[in-house]
Amino acid sequence: MLYGIIYGATLIVLGILAAPSLLLSRRPDAKETLDKITPYQGWIGLVFFFWGLWGVIRTVLRISLLKYHALWWATSLAGGLLEAALGFLLGYALINKLVLSNSDEAKEKGKRLLEKLRPMQTTLGVISIGLGIWLIITRLFLY
Repeated sequence: MLYGIIYGATLIVLGILAAPSLLLSRRPDAKETLDKITPYQGWIGLVFFFWGLWGVIRTVLRISLLKYHALWWATSLAGGLLEAALGFLLGYALINKLVLSNSDEAKEKGKRLLEKLRPMQTTLGVISIGLGIWLIITRLFLY
């Protein structure tokens, strides 16, 4: 139960980092807090990118759960995909420097992926917040 709540909270935080304009439109005083986190955004993105990739791999490896727990399996897959996508967006500069810099082809693919994901960043952030809230509510009231 605790894992689900923590996982939901991390998705909410990731969504807020990806779509700060939503938070700032409702709470202008949150700008100070966001400004404190901004220097670490690349590292946060890098961690979530790899954590999301691992989440997707872990979910695919547990495909047998789809038969009995389809909703939870889909939620886990969606969470992993969101973490990987938003982590990539937030940590692109660092990912490019540390991971993609070894290959020109990898740099180009990363740049193309960034161009595809960038217009969806706010939408993905909102979806991440919604999924995080869903996880917390279901863990608190269904388990």
